[in-house]
Amino acid sequence: MLRALVHPLSITALAALFIVLLMTVFPTETLHSSLRGLSIWWQVLFPALFPFFVISELLLGFGIVHFFGKLLDPLMKPLFRLPGIGGFVVTMGYISGYPVGARLTAQLWEQRLINRSEGERLVAFTTTSDPIFLIGAVSVGFFQNVALAPVLAAAHYGGGLLIGFLMRFHDRHAPASSANRRIGTAPGSTEASTETVKKRRPSRVAEALKAMHDARLLDGRDLGKLLQDSVQSALRLMIVVGGLVVFFSVVMELLTHAGIVEALAEALRYLFGAIGLPKQLADAGVFGLFEVTLGARAAGTAGTGLMHQAAIAAWVLSWGGLSVHAQVASLLSRTDLRYRPFILARLLHSFVAMTLVYVLWGWLGP
Repeated sequence: MLRALVHPLSITALAALFIVLLMTVFPTETLHSSLRGLSIWWQVLFPALFPFFVISELLLGFGIVHFFGKLLDPLMKPLFRLPGIGGFVVTMGYISGYPVGARLTAQLWEQRLINRSEGERLVAFTTTSDPIFLIGAVSVGFFQNVALAPVLAAAHYGGGLLIGFLMRFHDRHAPASSANRRIGTAPGSTEASTETVKKRRPSRVAEALKAMHDARLLDGRDLGKLLQDSVQSALRLMIVVGGLVVFFSVVMELLTHAGIVEALAEALRYLFGAIGLPKQLADAGVFGLFEVTLGARAAGTAGTGLMHQAAIAAWVLSWGGLSVHAQVASLLSRTDLRYRPFILARLLHSFVAMTLVYVLWGWLGP
């Protein structure tokens, strides 16, 4: 009986029942927080993410991803044990922010361009904040100090790349994807013909252009059909993202009114006091556990000294918040990629980024 109660599904069901009970107790707060989450989705997330989702679909259909895959193959393999096509996901993920990296990783898996191990390595370090949010919203908006951007960016993105390097040891005995192994001689080719191919091998740019052309022919959709499919796919994903944002906005509001957030903050204040961090940063840690924007805003207004505030902001940005985790989990649910490596990588990235703020403060700090 006790074992059944501690089963993950049972815990989830009890948590859902608890949220429903809170909704009945605080109906007005539930409505207001839902409207607030909907406003954030419509005014901020939709215009920021929707174009990137559409463009990523178009780039896949046009074969641009395969072009970058060929070009970046010599860099991605030795550093991250990933095919070169993962370099496109790294670039788009870091430019566009969460959850674009997870979306592109799922698409590559669906097209059988990466296997499960490669996908888990890739999504683990491409789930990051976009530079516009880091610089514009966090540094300028919340901290009102643009000079903070270099150290935050170095800690956040540098920590992400370090996690990518460490993730190369994840599933170290797993074979490379079949798409990654296709680069080589054709079956039945002789040793002499291999030497001839090596002598006449075209430049990497020519190989990349050929890979892009072959991918475009394999896709086969005309521009109108490709654009229509891209918009429809992006809209479906945006609806999922919007629903999760509204849900977590309601959950945070209800937990706050129920006193649970304050209880968590009090426990965190005790922990921060024990390790020498300002206790006022506990609120930022609790809010950031659930949602990035709330946590970063609380870090910017904590008033405990800029270095400590920047460190907790780096932790929040790199952890991503349970709202982002839910978005990534929903994207990975259609694949065989596991969630556990992702959450472990997020935890490690958050503490690495926090540490890097202290290490780099003397060089990059304002």
